Amino acid sequence: MTTLTADTARPPRAAAHHVPLSRVTQVELRKMFDTRSGFWLIASIVITALLATGAVLLFAPDEELTYSTFASAIGFPMAVILPVIAILAVTSEWSQRSGLTTFTLIPHRSRVITAKAIAAVTVGVVSMLAAFAIGALGNLLGAAVNGISPVWNISLPEALYFVLGNVLGLLIGFMLGVLIRASSGAIAAYFVYSFLLPTIFNLLAASQHWFKDLQPWIDVNYAQAALFNFDGSLTGEQWANIAVTGVIWLVIPLAVGLGFVTRAEVK
Repeated sequence: MTTLTADTARPPRAAAHHVPLSRVTQVELRKMFDTRSGFWLIASIVITALLATGAVLLFAPDEELTYSTFASAIGFPMAVILPVIAILAVTSEWSQRSGLTTFTLIPHRSRVITAKAIAAVTVGVVSMLAAFAIGALGNLLGAAVNGISPVWNISLPEALYFVLGNVLGLLIGFMLGVLIRASSGAIAAYFVYSFLLPTIFNLLAASQHWFKDLQPWIDVNYAQAALFNFDGSLTGEQWANIAVTGVIWLVIPLAVGLGFVTRAEVK
């Protein structure tokens, strides 16, 4: 009679349950709305879109009541709010000290960061679609109130450029969140990226002739501004400017930040 040892008597261990990326992304989306500050920050996109639309209706002359005017007015606050949303989506794990729980449940940190990126971009795209809808309603209302025909002067490619420009800005915020992992520091760094650096580059281009031709290849805000102009298709050089500055100011810092996130101790 064969004697069963401890190893043979023990049932085979079940394979570790693999949480699909879609479920992790759903959790990250839910976490972006769970807190009161997160909810109102996302709600502020709709609120500022309504306020910007109302301001155009009240103060813009009749000849400026076009769809591009509404889109431009709505786009400015969105360009500020969306990167902050992306920053908080990342830094909440450290600022709220939930990272230990999150990375224990999902040991592969890269999957969590990927899910956060997908969730942030999803919120950004949905928010921009809502802003486009609000702008369209404002355009129709303005035309009806003033007795003029609505002007739809944004083509589909131009609308897609606009969305791409806002997504790139959102990813800049996401990158800073990954790199710095502190809400206040990342938000401060974003405003340096968005306001201080462009001012320095513009002053340098105005005073130094050699830098004027180099600016489109160095200044990420200058290069991406072509996506918001609503003046037709972009040239090959403009796409090259966006690609080069994107690698310098987005891809490389994000790679460095990901290296820190995957190796740093979580407390």
